[in-house]
Amino acid sequence: MPSSLLFIIASLIWGSTFWAITQQLGEVAPAVSVAYRFGLASLCLFLWCLLKKESLRLPWKLQGWLALQGFFTFSLSYVCTYTSEQYLVSALVAVLFALMVIWSPITERIFFKKPLSWRIWGAAFVSITGVILLFFPALKNNWEETHSGHDTHFLLGLGLALTATLASTFGNVVVVKVRQHSQNVLLTMAWAMAWGTAWISLFAMISGEQWTLPSSINYWLSLIYLSLFGSVIAFACYFTLIHRIGAQKTVFIGVITPIISVLLSIQLENYHPGWIEWSGMVLCMAGVVWALRGEPKRA
Repeated sequence: MPSSLLFIIASLIWGSTFWAITQQLGEVAPAVSVAYRFGLASLCLFLWCLLKKESLRLPWKLQGWLALQGFFTFSLSYVCTYTSEQYLVSALVAVLFALMVIWSPITERIFFKKPLSWRIWGAAFVSITGVILLFFPALKNNWEETHSGHDTHFLLGLGLALTATLASTFGNVVVVKVRQHSQNVLLTMAWAMAWGTAWISLFAMISGEQWTLPSSINYWLSLIYLSLFGSVIAFACYFTLIHRIGAQKTVFIGVITPIISVLLSIQLENYHPGWIEWSGMVLCMAGVVWALRGEPKRA
């Protein structure tokens, strides 16, 4: 499948998952919902590998990297994401994930000594400027509400969302190490999600969360969507892109998803962006196009 199509599929799916997550808030603890999601996703992936008559065994050294990937990508990042959406509009949480276009080049430089492309930095600057414009009115309103005595826990939600972006960035670093040991994207995903489920289940038990089964049909529909589309399909596209074009370009999916999420929030969460937010969307798109263009040919 062409890389451009993988990019579009992951962007469209993840742009909608931020709203789908809101359908799981309230009746079930966020950590338990994350465990349900990735437990179901890993089970589907294992069954698929068995149907293809593949061995599920992997070397212990690789399992160590997968356990680390599961902790960052499928445990810490998603617990913080789910919890932050209790205090922030889902579109704003999606917007913060655009910061990965900055975190990713820095971590790749630190861990893999990859050169920092001025083109990527320029595109990141344009995109982050767009993100700031998209985010600024909501930030200003919530800040004023907080200081007027209405405690919205906005700063707590902001801190959790930022932690989620950093955890996902470190997860991408680990994915590069995983690909050095195995090219089987689906099997390594299955194990990483299984490890993530184990980590988050341990956290839920230690924190005394209740393992309840919800009665809401919206919860179950969103769980199926988040597990199959938001986890299995989207992450398969995402990890394949990291292997093909590198994390520095792949993370620009995080610039597209806020735009999709904002458009959904307009319809589903009574979110009303003004001209500043629309200008931000245009800059976000311009940054993505700039980053994903082919490198100029050398004479």
